[in-house]
Amino acid sequence: MKKFFALAALCFVTSSLFAQFENTKIKLGEKAPELRFDNPSGEKLELSKIAKDRVVLLDFWASWCRPCRMANPRLVELYDRYKDKTFKNAKLGFTIVSVSLDQRKEAWEKAIKDDKLVWPYHLSDLGGWQSKAAEIYGVEFVPQAFLILPDGKVVKKYQSAEQAEADLQKLLK
Repeated sequence: MKKFFALAALCFVTSSLFAQFENTKIKLGEKAPELRFDNPSGEKLELSKIAKDRVVLLDFWASWCRPCRMANPRLVELYDRYKDKTFKNAKLGFTIVSVSLDQRKEAWEKAIKDDKLVWPYHLSDLGGWQSKAAEIYGVEFVPQAFLILPDGKVVKKYQSAEQAEADLQKLLK
């Protein structure tokens, strides 16, 4: 009986710890909030234009975030595996939009290059934890990701982008 109560207490504590990391600002099924920020070249990118007719994995990360950098090779594999696939209701397929919480442009650009983040959509306001994008999406930890369908709605939230694979499989034609 003591083991049962100890296990129940452990489950409660564990679920409470994970609950504190859940993003509560973005609601599933709602339209993805617009993001309009610079890419490394200084060109403004708009999430709504990128996402039109695409499945988008919106990935929040930073060059200084060790878990993000450790996850990037799996994210590159995910992109390579799905970038040329055909998805339901997505004429333009799949892409990743990376949103950096960096403050230094040089570190951001170097991490993109070093980690071989080859997709064309990288954006940041170089605001660090005061990033407007992080505020808009309620991002309080990185890595964190959102799956957006071609209709512009957020359908899943992840603590790490590579968790999206099973959901991407379900969306294939």
